[in-house]
Amino acid sequence: MRLLVVEDERDLNRQLASALEGAGYVVDCAFDGEEGRFLGETEPYDAIVLDIGLPKQDGITVLEALRAAGKLTPVLILTARDRWSDKVRGFDAGADDYVAKPFHMEEVLARIRALLRRAAGHASSELVAGPVRLDTRAGRVVVNGTAIKLTSHEYRLLSYLMHHTGRVVSRSELVEHLYDQDFDRDSNTIEVFVGRLRKKLGVDVIQTMRGLGYLIEAAADPGDAKRAGRAEA
Repeated sequence: MRLLVVEDERDLNRQLASALEGAGYVVDCAFDGEEGRFLGETEPYDAIVLDIGLPKQDGITVLEALRAAGKLTPVLILTARDRWSDKVRGFDAGADDYVAKPFHMEEVLARIRALLRRAAGHASSELVAGPVRLDTRAGRVVVNGTAIKLTSHEYRLLSYLMHHTGRVVSRSELVEHLYDQDFDRDSNTIEVFVGRLRKKLGVDVIQTMRGLGYLIEAAADPGDAKRAGRAEA
């Protein structure tokens, strides 16, 4: 998953980026509203952490511009603890959640996980695909009850595919969402990591759709079988 942090306090920006990278995300940073707006409008982020009090353009203006441009990217706003009006303005402008300063970094990480889950249509912190279970909270992958050790790149790839089960994810989409702007988009890195991931998982859950990309089937709704049984009865 690729995130954007827009925060003008450089130490806090670095702390946020470091914590998010440590949690397995790819992070781009902006230090003023104009830069944040430009990146938000031109790059395909999975979520944005946006401070309200920014130079050049304030966070509310940036958020309104992103929504006006049709960007649906989940946005977590950072507000001063005693400025309840900022929270209201942020939600009215299209924010999805907020954290008040000063905050605990674990709270930011938890809220980002929740935003990403909701955006992909998942309610639980554990994603399931057949015998594969991915715990987004612990960053842990288990196959048939056995923990599997993955590199950060392998984990990000599997996490993105499992967040988007049921649809084909193209190679170009994976490159855009898993790597920063300097990544060589003509390399075969994605194919290499998919091959390694398949070997480590040891189960056939990642399908290659020739000429289109990769697919992990959505888990069957357990309620379907019950409804089918009632219908037959």
